[in-house]
Amino acid sequence: MGEQGVDVVRALVFDVGETLIDETRIWSRWADRLGVSRFVMLGVLGGMAALDRSHRDAFQVVRPGIDTDAEIERWRRDDPEGLRENFDGDDLYADVRPGLAALRDAGYQLIIAGNQPPQAYDALVAMDLPVDAIHTSAGWGLSKPQRAFFDKVAAVAGREPGEILYVGDRLDNDVLPARAAGMRTALLRRGPWGYLHAERPESRQADAVIDTIPDLLTLLAEGRL
Repeated sequence: MGEQGVDVVRALVFDVGETLIDETRIWSRWADRLGVSRFVMLGVLGGMAALDRSHRDAFQVVRPGIDTDAEIERWRRDDPEGLRENFDGDDLYADVRPGLAALRDAGYQLIIAGNQPPQAYDALVAMDLPVDAIHTSAGWGLSKPQRAFFDKVAAVAGREPGEILYVGDRLDNDVLPARAAGMRTALLRRGPWGYLHAERPESRQADAVIDTIPDLLTLLAEGRL
C-alpha cells in the first residue's frame, strides 16, 4: 500500500455513511416513498457508484424531474415521527461499536467526521459511541472532497496530518483527498462505492484496504499502518 511518511498514527477519523452506518434501511424507505421496488432503488444506486455519479442522481433516474429537497420536506410533514431519510443506532454496522471500543482501549484518539446533514450530528451523539469527537460537513460548512475539510480534520484533532488515519468507503471522497492532505488512509470495502472502488487500481494508493473496523487494530498492532 502507499506510504505517507514515518509519523506514527495517533488518531483515526471515520466517515459516516457506509463506514459506520448501514444505509440499507434508508434507501429502502426511499424506494417505498418513491413507489419503486427496493431492488430497483438499490440497483440504481449501485449504478451511480459504478458510473462515478452522485447518489442524488439516483432520484432523477427513478423519478425524473424530482425536487429532492422538496420531497424531503413533504415526507417530513407526512411522517413527522418517522426516520424517513435519517438513521439511528439500529443502522450501525455490527462491528462498529466493538471495533471503536477496542481502538480506544488501545489508546487511539477517535473522531467521526463526514459529509452529513445537520440532523445527523444529534443522531450520532445519541448513539453514545466510544469516540472523542463528532463533526459533520453541515456543522463546519465544509464538505469532502474539499481540501479545507481535511485541513479542518487535522485542526480539530490537534495532530499533524501524518499522525492521522482517515477511514472511508470511497476513493474520490475519502482516500485520495485525505492522502493529498498528508494523511494516511484506509479504504473500507463495504457499501456500493467501497466494493467497487476496492477493485480499482487507485485503491493501491490507500495504506490499507479493509473489510471491518477491527481490521484496523490488527494492522496497527502489527505496524502495517
